[in-house]
Amino acid sequence: MHIMEGFLPHPWWEIWFALSLPIVAFGVYKMNKMIKDSRETLPLLAVAGAFVFVLSSLKLPSVTGSCSHPTGTGMGSIIFGPWITSVLAMIVLVYQAVFLAHGGLTTLGANTFSMGIAGPVIGYLVYKAATKVGLHLYLTVFLAATLADWATYLVTSVQLALAFPAASGGVLSSFEAFAAVFAITQIPLAIVEGMVTALMFKYIVQLRSDVLVRMNVVSQSTIKKLKEAVT
Repeated sequence: MHIMEGFLPHPWWEIWFALSLPIVAFGVYKMNKMIKDSRETLPLLAVAGAFVFVLSSLKLPSVTGSCSHPTGTGMGSIIFGPWITSVLAMIVLVYQAVFLAHGGLTTLGANTFSMGIAGPVIGYLVYKAATKVGLHLYLTVFLAATLADWATYLVTSVQLALAFPAASGGVLSSFEAFAAVFAITQIPLAIVEGMVTALMFKYIVQLRSDVLVRMNVVSQSTIKKLKEAVT
């Protein structure tokens, strides 16, 4: 997913910055307000940020000649929503670009949009929809994290296709080619990420379910059912 430094031509890297920066700025506002209103959310915020950093740093070689990695943003989108998650993702991407040579600074806007905005928005919407229809909590978390990962790579494919349309078939043909490169490894990898996220969320529920209830992430009745199932 990390589009490397200098890979996107003008004007595409500027366009993705222009789209991403206002959303991240709004996320900063939301984060500051949340921390001011409820400082007890700080440990969860740190866990969500660390989760994004660790998972998205696992750069795995791909049999298609590219590389794949989890994103970790599904967790943040479930707990804090997509806007605050965009801030966590940008912080992680800056660190990775500067110190780990993952991604780049000129492509920071594009990488933030795919991993920090598009993925979390899908994860958040999936979580809310699945919760509303009454799916089991951990299945809901699994689906949200998995689909957030897939959405990230689909958007990355769109970004690359727009910047490098195929001579024959244009943007659509180019999108199909880039998506095929990612799909072989990213489809199973996203499923694994969904499982890991569900396990991590289960741990958070066991540790600080009270905070999740106050943040309206999980209802008290759901927590009660989960505890009754264990006993």
